[in-house]
Amino acid sequence: MSTITVENLTFSYPGSAESVFDGLNLRLDTGWKLGLVGRNGRGKTTLLRLLMGEYEYSGRITAPVPFSYFPAEVEDASLSTREVLRGLSPDAEDWELERELSLLGIGEDELERSFETLSPGERTRALLAVLFLDGAGFPLIDEPTNHLDEAARAAVSAYLASKRGFILISHDRRFLDGCVDHILALNRSGTELRGGSFSAWFYDFEQRQEGEKLQNERLRRDANRLREAARTTAVWSDKVEKSKRGAADKGYVGHKAAKMMKRSKSLEARQLKAAAERESLLKDVESAEALKLSPLAYRSETLVRFKDVAALYAGRPSGRAVSFELHRGGRVALCGGNGSGKSSLLKLLTGANTEHTGLLEIGSGLIVSYVPQDTSHLSGTPEQFAAERGIERSLFMTILRKLDFARSLLTRDMSGFSAGQKKKVLLAGSLCESAHLYVWDEPLNYIDIYSRMQLERLIAEFSPTMLFVEHDAAFRENVATECIEL
Repeated sequence: MSTITVENLTFSYPGSAESVFDGLNLRLDTGWKLGLVGRNGRGKTTLLRLLMGEYEYSGRITAPVPFSYFPAEVEDASLSTREVLRGLSPDAEDWELERELSLLGIGEDELERSFETLSPGERTRALLAVLFLDGAGFPLIDEPTNHLDEAARAAVSAYLASKRGFILISHDRRFLDGCVDHILALNRSGTELRGGSFSAWFYDFEQRQEGEKLQNERLRRDANRLREAARTTAVWSDKVEKSKRGAADKGYVGHKAAKMMKRSKSLEARQLKAAAERESLLKDVESAEALKLSPLAYRSETLVRFKDVAALYAGRPSGRAVSFELHRGGRVALCGGNGSGKSSLLKLLTGANTEHTGLLEIGSGLIVSYVPQDTSHLSGTPEQFAAERGIERSLFMTILRKLDFARSLLTRDMSGFSAGQKKKVLLAGSLCESAHLYVWDEPLNYIDIYSRMQLERLIAEFSPTMLFVEHDAAFRENVATECIEL
């Protein structure tokens, strides 16, 4: 085992007045299975890119090993998967490559197919395999669970748990618990490094925040009491000062005024101390303000009816046909492996011209709010996005801010946003829309843990009718009223 050292690291993006890191110091053991967590925009991916040497910075990073980054860039996706992986790890033997792929559920057939024909989940697993081949560098893994179904997530988590050391960014709570033994949290005021699972860290973090909130409330009451006492003392002091005019015993009155003034200063000092103590707390509290939603009530009990429906590709069903009804207030999750046709069923509801079997009945006048899986089409500023969608600007901006969206991003071009920031724009847009039915396709890809829990609380409170696809098992179990297996 060896140590990666980060000393006094300071970095900000060109043109930005805000530093991503300011004097960051870390010592990380290469034997750790380290989970890197934090809200969107805290610099998780930036830190991995800095370790890779992609940006200029001040400070010092020393590492006894080279680094390998996931996801790697594939220059020619038309090549076979074997050729693509061979290009990324030229020193690996065939049997080593096949061993790693078999552990991730990738067989000989997928190896011989062109890489571009693999599903997103298959590509993810194939690219993960080359990180751990002989001669590869220390793995830096950036959100591998996006586009992975539940079975694949479990397989990847078990695969990573069997490896020696890596740094992993993920927002999937159960996935992290299955494969990490240390947590590095990028909090509001700095970093926190500790051993153990994500759940153990998160429990302690929340307990600490609850303690800080109670202490903050006590200090707030103390500050208010001291402030009131200071005002009263100031009034007394002023009255005594006025009484000095024409008083017979000037020495007595002056002494009394001095005592009042001294008491006033003492109270002021105590008040300032209480305020300072209060400021020292709550630096890491992750505020997740309550979100609001205005779903529309549909006039009949049944909104949508699927009868033996399956999407067709090249004339063949993508999965088995399904039959179910979506009732008012129901929250139906479509479950199943990658390529089983979940997204295609969602797109049918949004008017996509997709060939399919069976019969799809959609209630007349049904208003649908849709969050697509893909965010690559977003460009222009968030304000322009709201205007194009006919969304009330102030409401849209308020929801984005509640999702911990930096104010400085509101006037920037979205084409330069991170994937998580783009997904929050789409989610905020949907939350602004009054609809009978909310159709969300993998809404949590790249979304931080606190925002996930915000959405869980929102859905529990407002009970919108939903049809969604989501592979985060914790979210799905907290939200769905029914799961349709494809």
